[in-house]
Amino acid sequence: ILTGNPIQSLGLRAFYGLPKLQKLVVVETNLVSLEDFPIGHLVTLQELYLGHNFISSLQLPSYFASFSSLQHLDLHLNQIKNISDGDLEPIKLNSNLTLDLSQNPIQYIQPGILKGIHLSGLILRGSFHSSTIMDACLKGMTGLQVDKLVLGDYKNEIRLGSFESNTLDGLCEVDISEFWMVAPSEFPSDSNGFFKCLVNISIFHLVMAPIEELTNLPTFPKLFSLVLTECNFDILPILPSTSLPSLKELRITRHKDLTTLSNLELPNLELLDLSQNSLTVLSCCSDNTFGTTKLKYLNLSYNAHIKFSKNFMGLENLESLDLQHCKLKDQNNLPLFFSLTNLQYLDISYTDTHVKSKHMFTGLSNLRHLKMAGNSFQDNILHDIFKNLSELVSLNISYCHLERVLQEAMESLHQLQVLDISHNNLQTFDPLICMPLWNLQVLNCSFNSLTALDGQNLEALPGTLVSIDLSGNPFDCVCDHQIFFQWVKEHIHLLNRSNPMTCQNPSHMKDVSVVLFDNITCQMKNTIIAMSVLGIMVVILVLALVYKFYFHLMLLVGCKKIGGGESTYDAFVIYSSQDEEWVRKELVKNLEEGVPSFQLCLHYRDFIPGVAIAANIIQEGFHKSRKVIVVISKHFIQSRWCKFEYEIAQTWQFLSSQAGIIFIMLQKVEKSLLRQQVELY
Repeated sequence: ILTGNPIQSLGLRAFYGLPKLQKLVVVETNLVSLEDFPIGHLVTLQELYLGHNFISSLQLPSYFASFSSLQHLDLHLNQIKNISDGDLEPIKLNSNLTLDLSQNPIQYIQPGILKGIHLSGLILRGSFHSSTIMDACLKGMTGLQVDKLVLGDYKNEIRLGSFESNTLDGLCEVDISEFWMVAPSEFPSDSNGFFKCLVNISIFHLVMAPIEELTNLPTFPKLFSLVLTECNFDILPILPSTSLPSLKELRITRHKDLTTLSNLELPNLELLDLSQNSLTVLSCCSDNTFGTTKLKYLNLSYNAHIKFSKNFMGLENLESLDLQHCKLKDQNNLPLFFSLTNLQYLDISYTDTHVKSKHMFTGLSNLRHLKMAGNSFQDNILHDIFKNLSELVSLNISYCHLERVLQEAMESLHQLQVLDISHNNLQTFDPLICMPLWNLQVLNCSFNSLTALDGQNLEALPGTLVSIDLSGNPFDCVCDHQIFFQWVKEHIHLLNRSNPMTCQNPSHMKDVSVVLFDNITCQMKNTIIAMSVLGIMVVILVLALVYKFYFHLMLLVGCKKIGGGESTYDAFVIYSSQDEEWVRKELVKNLEEGVPSFQLCLHYRDFIPGVAIAANIIQEGFHKSRKVIVVISKHFIQSRWCKFEYEIAQTWQFLSSQAGIIFIMLQKVEKSLLRQQVELY
């Protein structure tokens, strides 16, 4: 992605390091021409975005012929005015390519030059400054075969003005499967003449069109999908079945003024999407409402109110029903879904549904997916209302204010794979509830009020689980729940790592991950065992201290014996044997031969032969010296004897109650090494 870079030049091998590149975005980079653009070797390209540049010619270089995998070529917002003979010759054999020429000031398309070219898509939004220019250019597209053609403007940039009934006549010689008209200004009153060249399309999208009705439509014998989005309808348009004999999919969405559902007469309709309008349906739903008994998919989501009175009689073929975010009324009438034996998907999320009856879902014997988040249950208890849903695969009952789930609630859901019970008020969740869920893979109990799961019943969770989300619960990290926390550690691979489980209580563990809960800290209930262990630990500790501080004790005894007597040496020198040359030539020479003269204690010269080294260090070095000189170097921090002597020196300084250690930094040593090796800060 190179968007927004003011590129002045690209070397011939600029992209040679990317032999498997699939997507290249060179938008707004001052690109002027494709001829010198060094991408001919990128034969794996699938998407190429060159919009918002200064390209003035559509003549594609010959190397485009090698882009057999190219699926999307975006040249929007350039300076392309003409499409001439040979411009698209390199992509003539690529029938999977979508070409976006939106917002180019196209003025002329040479007639016939697109003949024999097959495009997956051609987008020409905001490409013509007037409907007259568009009319002429469309006539120049004779012979083009395109799966999806998009015409029109952008909502905030209307250029075309009003259409004449013959504006689209040029499309009579273009083979189109799917046609989009987006944000046109005004439609002619003669819809029959305006759309006459589109009668062979299969899919028709009309988006943001300023029309209130569709009248006098021609016959579309092949049209099976009609999409009307964000137009000006305040009532459902009259769509005669004689004009749309093959229509199977109808989507009329996002009309804020569409409040009334009038009856449709489309006997072959299988999919109806009326979502995101402002519909108030006073009598829902039956085959008379939609004029068909073949309906399989019905979407009434994001509307105003829906009142049930007809219990879906005549709509037995429904497989998907979406009612989410509508205010439903009389949904507890028995039995509401009794006739929908073929229904596989039902969404009644956020519909103000208050489940009272255990028989609400009677009849849905083939239901596989049920979403009912954001509703409520009687007494905030989940009873066995799903006993007829033996084929259910996914269930979402989040945000339902649930406080309790009865053990028999899931007894019939042997096929369930996904259970979302998050964002409720559950204080307990017995794993035994999941015992009948033999195929459960995903369990979401996040953001409830769980303090722990029953440790004795954790084995009841199905072995098929691959994901468990318990985050957002106020866990009590106390010893009573240590079995549960041990289970969490052993099954950490199943948990949601993006939102970890944390402790709420006790206060010193607040917001600490439950994985860090240490079971060893739990008090032993058996007092005898506890006291025995404590006694053994005390004995071991005393022995360890005596062993560790043996020489320190020797030093203490020596200090008491000597008391305040005269010192034989001015300073005892601690240094590495590898620094001995410097000690002899520099330290000894300057201190012992200088004025005044100081007497140093050096192990190679002053230690008594035959006496243990440790004893010599303490008796000759520390007991008979006023000060201690420590020569710090890299060799010093690597020497065990130096570390030992320095440790004794610290104790000696403490016992003598005076600042007796003098440091000489012979070499620069990293502070971190000093802290780690000799604890010198």
